[in-house]
Amino acid sequence: MKAREVKRAKIVAKYAEKRKALKEAGDYEGLQKLPKNASPIRMHNRCKLTGRPKGYMRNFGISRVLFREMANKGLIPGVKKASW
Repeated sequence: MKAREVKRAKIVAKYAEKRKALKEAGDYEGLQKLPKNASPIRMHNRCKLTGRPKGYMRNFGISRVLFREMANKGLIPGVKKASW
């Protein structure tokens, strides 16, 4: 799954300028002829370490499960358990 997302990211980057030009020109038929994976909407945030698609924390780039484990072990600097 992670390899598929990496492949999509490369395709999105490759066609980004072309998509922008077609959108500005209003050429929607030209947009339809581009590959499906050229659209940034098809990208999905995934955990960098496990590839988990759900429970993704944008600030850290990892899933909530992995975040909790790493925070408890003290592997994420500046993060500590809340107490008030």
